Amino acid sequence: MSKAYWLTGLLVLFGLSGLAVLRVQAIEDNPKAEKPKASKDRFFEMRTYIAAPGKLDALNARFRNHTNKLFVKHGMELIGYWTPAEGSASENTLIYILAYPDKDAREKSWKAFQADPEWQRVRTETEANGKLVEKVEQVFLKPTDYSPIK
Repeated sequence: MSKAYWLTGLLVLFGLSGLAVLRVQAIEDNPKAEKPKASKDRFFEMRTYIAAPGKLDALNARFRNHTNKLFVKHGMELIGYWTPAEGSASENTLIYILAYPDKDAREKSWKAFQADPEWQRVRTETEANGKLVEKVEQVFLKPTDYSPIK
């Protein structure tokens, strides 16, 4: 099992309960914030990106400045983004979790995102000096009955 995959599992096991508290606080602080949607069909996706050497900052900038807005535009709920706090993976790894109403919504959202002319432009511009991502790992998740995030 790769270090990134193992670390990703730890983030899920230990990080999401704290994340739920942060999300609740953010909603309480901002009454206009969208409340998390709970449903038995809600579908989560955890993605781990291994950045090309020296490209993690550029990858983070692309998410910060472009990708997040496009994800929201295409119906993807942003749960959170992380980088490893220590070790060699901290130099090239971005981990994030998205949520969707169900698996079909996930498929439609990604298809629309990938076809979006704005995404295609941003990707071309940000990869003018080479690809930002060497490898993508994904894990589909379903919440347990005791999970604070559903």
